[in-house]
Order: sequence, then C-alpha cells, then structure tokens
Amino acid sequence: MPEAALICGVDEAGRGPLAGPVVAAAVILDPRRPIAGLDDSKRLSARARERLEVEIKAQALAWAVAEAAVEEIDRLNILQATLLAMRRAVEALAVRPEAVWVDGNRAPAVAAPVRCIVGGDRTEAAIMAASILAKTARDAQMRALDALHPQYGFAQHKGYPTATHIAALRAHGVLAVHRRSFAPVREILAGSN
Repeated sequence: MPEAALICGVDEAGRGPLAGPVVAAAVILDPRRPIAGLDDSKRLSARARERLEVEIKAQALAWAVAEAAVEEIDRLNILQATLLAMRRAVEALAVRPEAVWVDGNRAPAVAAPVRCIVGGDRTEAAIMAASILAKTARDAQMRALDALHPQYGFAQHKGYPTATHIAALRAHGVLAVHRRSFAPVREILAGSN
C-alpha cells in the first residue's frame, strides 16, 4: 500500500442493543490535518465524542454514516446487517478509498481491498474516527427515541439490555424499534401471548 493511499476507516455502533438500527461510519482522514484526541469511542466521554465529531466532519477528506434498520437486523441477523451498514457507509463516501480498514475480523463486500484489524478502534486513527461518528449518530437517534418513548429510558441505556430496559419492556411492551430476533425481546413476546 503506498504511503499516501486513501485509507478509509470503518467501524460500527449498536450491535448489542435490543433496539434501534446498527450504525456504521466510514472516514478518510486528511494526513495533512491530523486530529488530536482520537480514540475508541467507548473510551471517550460523550462531550469529547461530540467535540471530535465536529472536528472529524470538518477536517476529514470524506466521511459517511449509514445504517441497517431493525427489520434488516431481524431478517438477516446482526452480523450480516452490520456488514451491510458498513458497505453502505463506504459506498456513500464522496471520495473513493484505495483501501478499507475495518475494526474487527469480518469484512464488508466493498470495491476496494479490505484489511480487518481486531482492536483497530484503539490503534488506527481512521477507525477511531469512524467509531466516534457511528457512536454519536446512534446516540442521537436513541435520544430522539427517548423523547418519543420516555418510559423506556433510551437516553440512558441506548437500547442495551440493561435491567432497566428489560423491566420497561415487560411493563410497557415491545415497540416497533425493538429487535424481535434478539432473545430477551423474543422471550417477552412469547410470554405475552
């Protein structure tokens, strides 16, 4: 790979939650405009992620965020839906990457050479940037969902299977945004018949 290759970092947010889409981001950073403070989105505060999101969007050569909907997750399974969201993010870039570096060990089908990097969201700046954009986009969706359905607590747990979320599901029922193929939701639906 030439030193100046256009490398696109790809990561996702939202594989584990019981609700909402899985979101992926693709970012091609500008090597002439390094961004200080990049890290795995899970190791940053919400405030740091939001500050970095603005900087990434302003300074990257290209970035895109895409998702796979709850219906696609339930139809395909979470792994295939994640790869679909990643492919959509790469295909939505305004600049065509020469290489795609993906966090993890599974590669989406894209029209560029792909390198899977386990733990890449802690070692590769472009993947760190993608992890931040995916996380901030998904968190914003969860806050919007919380405004519509405050009794579920989406702003706090972001759709993950916390005790609070499971209790809200039992008390208030399953929403259209819940992943019916995930065991806790499936079990609640089976018990409510």
